[in-house]
Amino acid sequence: MADKIRVAVVGLGFGAEFLPIYQRHPDAELWGICQRSEDQLNEIGDQFGVARRFSSYEELLRQPDLDAVHINTPIAAHAPMSLAALNAGKHVACTVPMATTVEECLQLVEAERRSGKVYMMMETAVYTREFLYAQELVRSGTLGKIQFLRGSHQQNMSLPGWPDYWYGMPPMHYATHAVGPLLSLAGARAESVVCFGSGRIREEYVQRYGSPFAVESALVKLGNSDLACEVTRSLFDTIRQYRESFDVYGTERSFEWEQTIGEGAVVYSGFEDAERVEVPDYGHLLPKEIAGFTRAGVYDDEHEHTSFIQGGGHGGSHPHLLHEFVTAIREGRQASVDAATAANWTMTGVCAHESAMRGGERVAIPQP
Repeated sequence: MADKIRVAVVGLGFGAEFLPIYQRHPDAELWGICQRSEDQLNEIGDQFGVARRFSSYEELLRQPDLDAVHINTPIAAHAPMSLAALNAGKHVACTVPMATTVEECLQLVEAERRSGKVYMMMETAVYTREFLYAQELVRSGTLGKIQFLRGSHQQNMSLPGWPDYWYGMPPMHYATHAVGPLLSLAGARAESVVCFGSGRIREEYVQRYGSPFAVESALVKLGNSDLACEVTRSLFDTIRQYRESFDVYGTERSFEWEQTIGEGAVVYSGFEDAERVEVPDYGHLLPKEIAGFTRAGVYDDEHEHTSFIQGGGHGGSHPHLLHEFVTAIREGRQASVDAATAANWTMTGVCAHESAMRGGERVAIPQP
């Protein structure tokens, strides 16, 4: 292995936010970039000073010096592009969700095992500062015994401007932001799910995927556990300020985040006692070269540009995700959200939608 992990970022919309972090990580090299649009490829390449540029993903995978790819492409491409990279002997980081079908998820688990390479689903929700804070509360025993967990991801994408494939997407096909924190904090895999749909989206949206529901709400039974989780997801024709939230209820304390953007998390410590807490930044967990990327608006003096990262990178998560991926490769171990974990989180949503379409029948989640 080279002194640094040589990574190519594939997809330069959202993916461009990771470029300056790779350039600064002490164990990574931003080896190249890949984008179908040559105009955008060259614009981003010039902006970040990246010499190796590929408009063909197939050509990129044929490069013998490349160690890993970081995929940030439309959802339907996640599974086939990840499979192709693993089969080509490359490590893979991929944005969420892992796939859109149970079959694709299982194929990726097998491909990771067969290849011996690292696969990591880059789930931002399990590296936000709010999640890391809640994780500390759980691991320290501050919450006591966990009794219940709830996750909610509400987003109104009804306005024009999104890529066409989004419109009418089943809400639970993009559920990992709500599912991941719950299963991670519970330390368990989802075993089965019961889900109901509510409301109806406009007819032109229904026609694309055959999914009529405005909201899908699920109860998830966890394996080898006495816990259940509740997950709610909406995408269209439901008015609500954007919310990515999770709640954890324990015997000693409970944690809730976030009901309204701009307001902090709440810790409940008694029958009537509640405290709004200021969640700290977790840049201290990272190499000093990338610690600043947990905050928005990071100036990169080496490459002479300013990168204004979304919310400090989805709650400060971007550098944590990248560091975990690179470190897993370097240490020869599985990533925190490896293929089996990613499959379970993704299939929870896929199976939940199947349950909703079947009127709330319980659906067993395959256990790869």
